[in-house]
Amino acid sequence: MRVKKSQMKPHRIILIRHGESEGNVSKAVYGQKPDYVLELTETGRQQARQVGQQLAGLLGGETAFFYVSPLWRTRSTFELVAGQLAPDQFRWLEEPRIREQEWGHLRTREEGEQVERERDAFGTFYFRIPDGESAADVYDRVSDFFGTLFRDFDKPHYPQNAVLITHGMAIRLFLMRWFHLTVEEFEQLANPRNCEMVVLTRNERGKYELQTQLRKHQVYHPYQRPIQI
Repeated sequence: MRVKKSQMKPHRIILIRHGESEGNVSKAVYGQKPDYVLELTETGRQQARQVGQQLAGLLGGETAFFYVSPLWRTRSTFELVAGQLAPDQFRWLEEPRIREQEWGHLRTREEGEQVERERDAFGTFYFRIPDGESAADVYDRVSDFFGTLFRDFDKPHYPQNAVLITHGMAIRLFLMRWFHLTVEEFEQLANPRNCEMVVLTRNERGKYELQTQLRKHQVYHPYQRPIQI
């Protein structure tokens, strides 16, 4: 009997933000080392172990395929999460397209705070960080990653779950792209907390439904124009 493509898709798509990092604790660290080498704090390591246990409970004996951002804090999160699973339960791939938004070459905490204020006043989606990226740029590369994801889903014997170990902004933009949210709807979303797990579950029609209550936050700029039809 021929298997329908909808039956080949994973049971769940699971998005996990990395654990607490050095940069989450002190912005000053961005002036001391590149963003990509920032590591987890001890709290972040404990968060990663805990979400790994949570993931193990959710999966039961099901298999998983991990897509991991190459930044060190996401690599470390993956290592600690995977340590809670059986070695033959998962496969993984490093995926640069789901890396953190590029923040340019900030040297001081004050520079970073100034950029955040300017971004909030202009609009998160469109504001391009000096020498870095806008959220729109990240949206484009996350959208490009979807092509790989869908091709993988169609492969024979694809694991029963897809797991992304990534960053807060990338998760928000993944959800924007997946659920076709407007820019205004995206900007209302807050980043998931460190090691928060966002779960999409495939229903009987082959569509994915969001199982996680998403956090929202205040939008600080006045530029709002919903579609009027």
